[in-house]
Amino acid sequence: MNEASDPSKVVNLSQRLDPTAERVGELLNAVRNIAGKRLQQSIGNAFEHVDDALFDLAEKAENNAAQMHYFDGMREVRKRRPAVERSFLSRVNRDLGELAHPQQRPFGAGASTPSGAVELTLVADNELEESLAITSMTSKHESRLSRDLFAVNQRLSVICGGHKIEDSGNPVAPAGLTQAFRHALHELSADMRVKLIIYKLFDRYVLSSLEDLYQDINTELARAGVLPQLRQEASRGNAKTAGSSDPAQAAAGEEASEIPSDLLQTLHALFSARRGPAAGVHAGPTGPLPSANELLGALSVLQSQIASAGPLPYADSDDAAALSREVMQLKGQLLAQIGALRGEKPGHVASIDEDTIDLVGMLFEFILEDRNLPVAMQVMLARLQIPYLKAAILDRKLFAHRQHPARRLLDGLAEQAKGWSEESDRDHRLHEKIKSIVDQLLHDFDDDMGIFERLLLDLQQFQDLNKRRSELAEQRVAESTRGREKLEQARRRAAREILDRIGGHKLPPLMHGVLARAWANHLVLTLLRQGEGSPEFRGALRFVDEFIASTRPATTPESRHALRQMLPGIERALRHGLANVAFQEQDIERLLGQLHAYYRQQLGEVPATVEATGPEDAAAVLSIPDGIQPVISQDAPVDDDGIDGEVVEVPLDSPEWHQVQALQPGSWLEFCMPDEAMTRAKLSWISPMSGRYLFVNRRGLKVADYSPQELTVLLTDGRARILAGNALFDRAMTAIVGKLSQPDATPPADTAAE
Repeated sequence: MNEASDPSKVVNLSQRLDPTAERVGELLNAVRNIAGKRLQQSIGNAFEHVDDALFDLAEKAENNAAQMHYFDGMREVRKRRPAVERSFLSRVNRDLGELAHPQQRPFGAGASTPSGAVELTLVADNELEESLAITSMTSKHESRLSRDLFAVNQRLSVICGGHKIEDSGNPVAPAGLTQAFRHALHELSADMRVKLIIYKLFDRYVLSSLEDLYQDINTELARAGVLPQLRQEASRGNAKTAGSSDPAQAAAGEEASEIPSDLLQTLHALFSARRGPAAGVHAGPTGPLPSANELLGALSVLQSQIASAGPLPYADSDDAAALSREVMQLKGQLLAQIGALRGEKPGHVASIDEDTIDLVGMLFEFILEDRNLPVAMQVMLARLQIPYLKAAILDRKLFAHRQHPARRLLDGLAEQAKGWSEESDRDHRLHEKIKSIVDQLLHDFDDDMGIFERLLLDLQQFQDLNKRRSELAEQRVAESTRGREKLEQARRRAAREILDRIGGHKLPPLMHGVLARAWANHLVLTLLRQGEGSPEFRGALRFVDEFIASTRPATTPESRHALRQMLPGIERALRHGLANVAFQEQDIERLLGQLHAYYRQQLGEVPATVEATGPEDAAAVLSIPDGIQPVISQDAPVDDDGIDGEVVEVPLDSPEWHQVQALQPGSWLEFCMPDEAMTRAKLSWISPMSGRYLFVNRRGLKVADYSPQELTVLLTDGRARILAGNALFDRAMTAIVGKLSQPDATPPADTAAE
């Protein structure tokens, strides 16, 4: 006979020990000692592997910033490890000591809320991933360790005066240990990515070794006479279900046990809390709950109706809003379809199926409200609600696993759609590809989950091909922009060098024209070809000094002698410099002739006549070849913001300025300029010289380039908007959990009775 079914062997929780007795204190201390030794060893093992794990990730990091996150995390963990271990062990020890005093216990033994659900009702967006990781870990190990943990709970209940202790109230249960560790990690200021790695190691080296801890506790307490005959039989679900002879109930219980108990469990708790205690009461016809096959059959009928109707005629925001309302009415349509198939409309569906229906509905409602997607793409992706509901019923892991093919496919479609605009997709290649994948799911998906993997591969091949094309175009745009910036930088440098040397001198128009036009361009080309540290550039600057000095009045024999000594060098340098900027020989001779006449006047060899050529004639005298523009003018000062450039000033503490400073290449923005169509563009390159931001469309073609100040103004005025960079599914799950966790949130519309 099974001991669990033998009335003489059933555990009687009325058997209790006086919690104030010395014997109880000894037993509880024994449990604390066992837990302390085991946990100290296992938490030490976990931290011994943190360095290696973070170092491996740093080596594989996609960029320097990510690499530094991991290295900073390594340093932080080394420094704070003793404090984290001490906090974790002391909290577990304290909670075990308080088990005999239920009014002081922090866990609330006997609470019906599943592990992690209470935690997630208050979760902030940036803690969602941490909370889901914790929920996943605790659920997995509670199921795996249910037999040993059941016996520990029973024996602790006895020595603590008969106060019933369950998994949620046991400090050494997976949930209790994980929450203690989460509290201890507050000692760390590391990046969340680092903390998630530490959680994985905690899972591997602490939670995975709990069998030994539970066996030690059970052996010690049984040896001390606490329920020595107890068989380690876990309580499996509802007693009515366990003992029921109804095959339908048994099948339902079996199906529920196969559902992943991480994210789905958390959301189930949130949905249940929102529906309230009367959630299972539904008006209208009653009957057996629809089976999974009935749900899938009804969904297939609805799916075929959508597929045969062709593309939906929604094209603007008003129509998308109408479609959003229809998305949340699917539950009523589904029950009506089941009623048509079986002859009677069921009153409601099983809670796990209702949660799945509501969750998928909220996912697609989010898609239709997601401003990161163009309206046309929102509407197209919204047609996938029924195929994804079928997929979620067939495989509950869809919402829990980031690498699930169906999830990756939807994320991939959304990522491609994010950069779509009519202007950048004139050949309709992207639009047709997304439409093709949507149509294939609507027409071909029945129950073969492999279709998601095949379509994902198809999308990735399309993406890779277009990525190669766009990268080539981006490279050409960046190189062209880089070349223009180098030229502009060289022009500014040349202008500053010349103007600094002119200083307060008022040069004759002819001499100013030589420096501002011909020689400035010679300086620019020398900078670009030889660089600022080259002998050629230094020689070109010496010429400027000598040329300016040659304009000073020569009124003494010494000054005239010095000028005559300078003139041959000036002529040689001018011939070389003018040839360098493509002057023709006859133009060079003409200019030298003008200069000879000027210098003869300076030397007093001929009487001074009318001043040589005014500023308006300088270009004619110099015969500047086509395309060669003056670098500076007589009265235009040059500063770091450009010659005659308008400086845009913005407050450096504004949120928009900080947003601009945080932008990284690969970020997408939406631009809405007056009298122009909406444009979506990717930040392709940030100039290391000017700091300007270069934007391209999805084909790699230039859309615009802005200074940080200009971009800040666009963001402030609402003419530009930064699009989210994380995956659609992650954004949706964060929004859904946040929505369900709001105190004033209402449960999803229940149309089951319609």
